[in-house]
Amino acid sequence: MNTFRTGLLLAALVALFGVAGYAMGGEGGMLIALAIAVAMNFFAYWNADSIVLRMYGAREIGRGDLPWFHDMIAQLAQRAELPMPRVYLIDQDQPNAFATGRNPENAAVAATTGLLRRLSPEEVAGVMAHELAHVKNRDTLIMTITATIAGAMSMLANLAMFSAMFGGSNDRNNPLGGIGLLLMAIIAPLAATVVQLAISRTREYGADALGAQICGRPLWLASALERLETAAHRIDNDAAEANPATAHLFIVNPLHARSVDSLFSTHPPMRERIARLRAMAGEPDSRRGPWG
Repeated sequence: MNTFRTGLLLAALVALFGVAGYAMGGEGGMLIALAIAVAMNFFAYWNADSIVLRMYGAREIGRGDLPWFHDMIAQLAQRAELPMPRVYLIDQDQPNAFATGRNPENAAVAATTGLLRRLSPEEVAGVMAHELAHVKNRDTLIMTITATIAGAMSMLANLAMFSAMFGGSNDRNNPLGGIGLLLMAIIAPLAATVVQLAISRTREYGADALGAQICGRPLWLASALERLETAAHRIDNDAAEANPATAHLFIVNPLHARSVDSLFSTHPPMRERIARLRAMAGEPDSRRGPWG
């Protein structure tokens, strides 16, 4: 049912892309927009992971670069019954992490230097278990494609606004006129964000639950989420602010609440995520793990 629902939401994003094309250029514009959406999905399937990693300046590391972290990922991947993913490090003070890749065999996990510096080894293990849960649930492809389409939707909305302001209402190929273009420019990105929100909420809750099982300590992840949210609100992530449509890839929202781009805050409420993890734990767990 979860896969079926996600498929419907992705179809809704593609349909929104088609509606935007129709608003700008009639039936011809709709066909062009749908063709672009299909091409984008095909391109994202094969290349989106490398694009996102380059976008955030991630560099791949081996065991010799950071043995304890690399070994941690290997142990967690083994517990999750997953192939060893590629491991990346992002030179960014904001503590955060994400996973990407079209399938478990081509997966990558990325953590910021701030994450490794500011969290305990147990909390880092909880975070990376969450990211491996995304890989195991095959969320990474869906979330990356969603980011690609939603980002393109925002660009289309900007183009529609420009067209409406500079003569779009006189275009015979535009069946809705200038007012229609303005409405599309406002509604389309909002609708795309709603779809992103629906996909991300479901996926994040699922990854929290499975990640807690993978690392074996729900409270490690609960503690990490508390610290990550506080730090993310205080520390800038310029790359994320410049690319808000990718914000839902991270374990916590990398955008500041004061930012206009908080429209793309597609993460579920942190209080609810932590409450669910604490309920899984049943009682406080102060025991330290093999990375302590």
